[in-house]
Amino acid sequence: MSEMTGTPIPHAPGFIANETPRIVTARFDHEDSHTLERYEATDGYQALRKALQRTPEEVHSEVRDATLLGRGGAGFPAGVKWGFCPPGVWPRYLVVNGDESEPGTYKDRLLMELDPHQLIEGCLIACYAVGLSQCFLYIRGEMAVAQERVAKALNDAYDAGYIGKNILGSEFSVDIVLHWGAGAYVVGEETALIESLEGNRGMPRLKPPYFPASIGLYGQPTIVNNVETLSNLPWIVQHGAAAFTAIGTESSPGTRMVAVSGHVKRPGVYEIVNGTTTFRDLLYGADMCGGIRDDHELKAFVPGGGSAPWFTPAQLDLPFEASQVGPQGSMLGSGAIMVMDETTDIPAAALTLTKFYAHESCGKCVPCREGGTWLEQILRRVVEGRGTPRDLELLIEVGETICPGDFPHAAVPSEGIEAVPFPYRMTTICFVGPSAFAPIHSALTLFREEFEAKVAGNEHPTMIEVAVDV
Repeated sequence: MSEMTGTPIPHAPGFIANETPRIVTARFDHEDSHTLERYEATDGYQALRKALQRTPEEVHSEVRDATLLGRGGAGFPAGVKWGFCPPGVWPRYLVVNGDESEPGTYKDRLLMELDPHQLIEGCLIACYAVGLSQCFLYIRGEMAVAQERVAKALNDAYDAGYIGKNILGSEFSVDIVLHWGAGAYVVGEETALIESLEGNRGMPRLKPPYFPASIGLYGQPTIVNNVETLSNLPWIVQHGAAAFTAIGTESSPGTRMVAVSGHVKRPGVYEIVNGTTTFRDLLYGADMCGGIRDDHELKAFVPGGGSAPWFTPAQLDLPFEASQVGPQGSMLGSGAIMVMDETTDIPAAALTLTKFYAHESCGKCVPCREGGTWLEQILRRVVEGRGTPRDLELLIEVGETICPGDFPHAAVPSEGIEAVPFPYRMTTICFVGPSAFAPIHSALTLFREEFEAKVAGNEHPTMIEVAVDV
């Protein structure tokens, strides 16, 4: 393997620079990247000035033409999403989803800690384009440094006249409110986030009627965008949609940030070219992860955060392109790749993820509240060597109460397994419930022999063991 060329940046823990064009991480090289002085010295707020010289409709059209896909998980085009607000209904709000909680994901935290003014400028551009006068920036409760950096950036931006009334001498006025949560995974779902903002317990709302663009915060039209999505806007407005779409592919232009964890030589956050970079490029590239730790063999990887169905080495050459990853039975999701080498205990790895989602259930939906808990209990029994062959079937039966019918899984050509496309049907309001089943189904589908080895010889568990699990 060639010498590694990726460059870790000491004052940006977790970020590794590579040869990819850098749209949202360009300032990470500077130790004072989070300050207003550095931001202004590197063309900061120039995109806002340029936007204010155009009509809101022109700015909106530029973003729509850029095909900026949402970077929070769903991958829906931001410009199209903005257009869903019903005409003539005011006030309307922008809510920034900074509640980054998906296992393995930590890119948005770096954006808020290292370049908060870029996010703020993106918020201002979005507000101008859609005609919003109020923005709420919601940050996960555990992200103390991000909260402090964003709070300082907001104060400095207000003092400099970038936020408030008649911004930069224009007729455009907007306020940005910083709010932080108490640390709940479910609040990453946009309607649960809105509930939390309103002072209620974070639980998802039924859709319809509560599509946020129509009925959102305080019952008004609301745009919910992810941190990385909004951080792209200053570059797009400054350089134009054509320059953005020249990077990547027609359906997945630009760059995106991905967070790689697990059994690679150089885990971290990378900015990669969207649509063309493959998983092999990322995991084995000399300027990226540099291969599997200790030169072990790759066993499996999770391509889009803990809730995504798993892939095997057979999918390494898939690009970061939703239209190709979806038919193979998974999703790109939040941009988190978790890597497992040949030494991994697969049932134990599945239990780690299932335990997280079972714990994070808000309790609103019975299949999630009860099903997730039972999935964890049964799988724990298997992992600890107290399970039976019947437990393996019981895991599937319980999981299908949450996700009825075919569940997506990766194709394994050597075994002739046909992939089931993502997404899947579910009996819950949001994806927390299915997320508890995703790792179990993937692990059982791809590595059933490891589960069978755990339960071999355990045909009749004692009633005491069962009672303890209950």
